[in-house]
Amino acid sequence: MSDQALSNVASAPSNEDVETALGANDAATDQYLTFIMANEEYGVDILSVQEIRGWEAATPIPNSPDFVKGVINLRGTIVPIIDLRLRFGLNQADYGPMTVVIVLKVANDKGNKVIGIVVDAVSDVYSLSSEDMRQPPEMGDQVNTSFIKGLVDVQGKMVILLNIDVLLNLKELPDVDTLKKIVTD
Repeated sequence: MSDQALSNVASAPSNEDVETALGANDAATDQYLTFIMANEEYGVDILSVQEIRGWEAATPIPNSPDFVKGVINLRGTIVPIIDLRLRFGLNQADYGPMTVVIVLKVANDKGNKVIGIVVDAVSDVYSLSSEDMRQPPEMGDQVNTSFIKGLVDVQGKMVILLNIDVLLNLKELPDVDTLKKIVTD
């Protein structure tokens, strides 16, 4: 993990920070919770974040893909846990004290569902306007980038903003090389 990423992790927001940010959201900007995976920073709309939890083992589901770590019982709701690193085709990382599960509310054509994503670490909360956001580069018909809401430069680093409703409803995602190309183009 880079020094910049580590410094962001050191000031990772707590659930109270997320709740405070939710209350402070105004119409001119949207707020994003960012997290780190493989030295890259990603963001999700803070309104989709239900809670942030430390990693704890999930109950495995037989015959599920390797990126589905299992399910947890979250106050009576069974929540599937997806390792986003594996879902993106990145190498498996050891889970440690910085590993977190971000529990998200995801909308699909059947309504809403709750899904947890395992990420390397939570980073920060940013208020961003749509004017700050750039569209992802055109990658042709071969690569689906519909799950990328936009790219934004925050304090000299590129943050990939994810449309979590699309991301967690896709059957196929691009591999890590394609993600790197999206960031560098």
